[in-house]
Amino acid sequence: MAAVDAEVKPAGTGDAARRWTRSDLIEGDASMTRMIFAAAAALALLGSGQALALQAASDPAAAGKRLPDGTTAEERSNTARLNAEQASRAKQDNITYEQETLAEQQQEAADQARFAEETAAYEAEKARVAALSAEERMKFEAELAAWHADVAACKAGETHRCAKPRPTLPPQP
Repeated sequence: MAAVDAEVKPAGTGDAARRWTRSDLIEGDASMTRMIFAAAAALALLGSGQALALQAASDPAAAGKRLPDGTTAEERSNTARLNAEQASRAKQDNITYEQETLAEQQQEAADQARFAEETAAYEAEKARVAALSAEERMKFEAELAAWHADVAACKAGETHRCAKPRPTLPPQP
């Protein structure tokens, strides 16, 4: 088993590119390949065991005889049956694994798409608010510049640009 190159972190932490390393992925492929080879070997043994079992069933004299490897036809038949059961379970496990993997990949793609949409909406809102802020700032700066110009003109003697004095209210009795 290959050593892990990086620490596996919970989702949402750290750099996404470092969560899984190349050796992790290769190791997963290798274990799947081993499972496939094991299933193929079990099927091959199943075929040879069934052939010998059929031969033993057709030859009553050979039923109790030991074969060259020290097993009987009945033992081979039982082994073939057990191998077939195991191969069937392994095949079902592989199908289940593939379905779960596909579902996880689809969920990950949906999550990524939703994240991209939410990020785009956030960035659009941020740009809209920045544009409003810039517009307000430019409007304020224009009004401030006009006020400074009016003050300078008033001090220069252009009284029509001076601010009108506030009316004084008569004293309240």
